[in-house]
Amino acid sequence: MRPKRPNPVLSPVLVLVSATAWAAWLGWDQHYDVHPDGSETGPYEPWQVIGLVLTLLVPLCWAASRRHVADAVLGTTAGLTAAACYDWSDDSSGLFLIGVGVVAVASLVVTLALSLLVAAVTRGRGEPAE
Repeated sequence: MRPKRPNPVLSPVLVLVSATAWAAWLGWDQHYDVHPDGSETGPYEPWQVIGLVLTLLVPLCWAASRRHVADAVLGTTAGLTAAACYDWSDDSSGLFLIGVGVVAVASLVVTLALSLLVAAVTRGRGEPAE
């Protein structure tokens, strides 16, 4: 079965879900951790990023399993990109745009690959015979 046309409601919902998940997992942690040797890490801990990814897997896989691949990819990517842009825009160096670009490209590639995989694996499940 072919992918469905973009849903005018689903994409904005996925944008909102993705941006909200970013705020919940990453938006509150804005400080770098300074270690005794003077090195810095952060501002995010690995568990926060893993939590964000696992949270977004649910709506992404749900949409992709229903053949809304374009909505899954574009909604998730747009939400993450907008959230990163808003979250990092106070960087005075202007280098935040490079990070936002990385988030945009990486989320686009990963969500596209995962959505196509989910759509292929779930193909034919629960659909009437033609």
